[in-house]
Amino acid sequence: MDLLKKNRICPVERAGGLDNTIRRWLQTPHKILQPYVHTGMTVLDLGCGPGFFSLEMGRLVGHSGRIIAADVQQGMLTKVQKKIRGTDLEDRITLHQCGQDRIGIAGPVDFVLAFYMLHEVPRQDALFGEMTTILKIGGKMLIVEPPLHVSRQEFGKTLEIARGAGFAVMDGPKILFGRTAILTNSQEV
Repeated sequence: MDLLKKNRICPVERAGGLDNTIRRWLQTPHKILQPYVHTGMTVLDLGCGPGFFSLEMGRLVGHSGRIIAADVQQGMLTKVQKKIRGTDLEDRITLHQCGQDRIGIAGPVDFVLAFYMLHEVPRQDALFGEMTTILKIGGKMLIVEPPLHVSRQEFGKTLEIARGAGFAVMDGPKILFGRTAILTNSQEV
């Protein structure tokens, strides 16, 4: 199975479209993350791509916090590594390559960002099940999906899968070019 083709994973060669000045103007990382990410937190940037949100998260958590930038593609992680090399963010951001069917990190984390990536996951039930063991009880997860790839109906199915795994689901913030929800881990493990 070719995961890149079957599940529409954005190839590394097109990463520039995920991190550019126009996107930064339309989807300002600080504005999106500031309500959720605070000093001292441990945060998972799931499907981090080239680090569009990872770097801002690193600034928001400060010296006492930690970011786990996770992606299935090593090429994306290499792009993040080049951006943080030699900066103070290098000590705060840990790079993690996910498996094809498993995130593969041990929690607990305070917050998870899954921006434009859930539609790329073939088994969302498995992902949300694993997420209940990674995200602290009461921890939040912001999910954002692109309306051009994910219909309202498909997004509703994703939210039902999340509820089935034990997440409480609330409306998310308004984000340009995004269907959003906030999930809260209410699952005792």
